[in-house]
Amino acid sequence: MRVNIAEIKANLSSYIERVESGEVIVLCRRNVPIAEIRPLRKLPEQPRPVGIDRGMTIPPSFFEPLPDTILDAFEGRDEST
Repeated sequence: MRVNIAEIKANLSSYIERVESGEVIVLCRRNVPIAEIRPLRKLPEQPRPVGIDRGMTIPPSFFEPLPDTILDAFEGRDEST
């Protein structure tokens, strides 16, 4: 649906209801499109599970510090120097 600025200002609450029901409104200035008003994605009611497998568990070793050799590699330090 395309709506000019003056029209949307005069009837904002009715257009907001339409957006909330899923409609996308193209906002125009003198019949030239300048923006879209669209509903936001609804957030999930429950947090997303970690990983692909819903029964996945993270082992305690995951939280242990990395070995110095790996840390050196990340920081660009060469073992041979």
